Amino acid sequence: MWAEPGRPHDWLDADAVPVVRPYTLTGGRVRAAGGFDLVAYVLADRNAQPAVHLDLHPEHLRLVALAARPVPVAELAAGLDLAVGVVRVLLGDLVDRGLVTVHQPSAGPYLPDNNILKAVVSGLRAL
Repeated sequence: MWAEPGRPHDWLDADAVPVVRPYTLTGGRVRAAGGFDLVAYVLADRNAQPAVHLDLHPEHLRLVALAARPVPVAELAAGLDLAVGVVRVLLGDLVDRGLVTVHQPSAGPYLPDNNILKAVVSGLRAL
């Protein structure tokens, strides 16, 4: 599913300059409605029919295909070779249409005390 190493991208011209600028893919939007975390997992709806939505870009369709299994937002960005910000906006479009769900990581109930972290750093430096 991922781009093969060394394989030229379809959206690059002979001078290796992107033909489609990222802001074109997002319609000039820079923020997704959901503000997805890098480690949030994305999962496509099994009954999703993205082809019904004629306004979706090919990148939207690839995101749905890549999210057939749970996959983090950062991995989707790497798989599409797009900036994370662009992928977040595209995912927001897909969430709005009900094609994917995003599962945010739970907030940790406990954060270590700064003194504990300083003691760990000091111990590591002593090694």
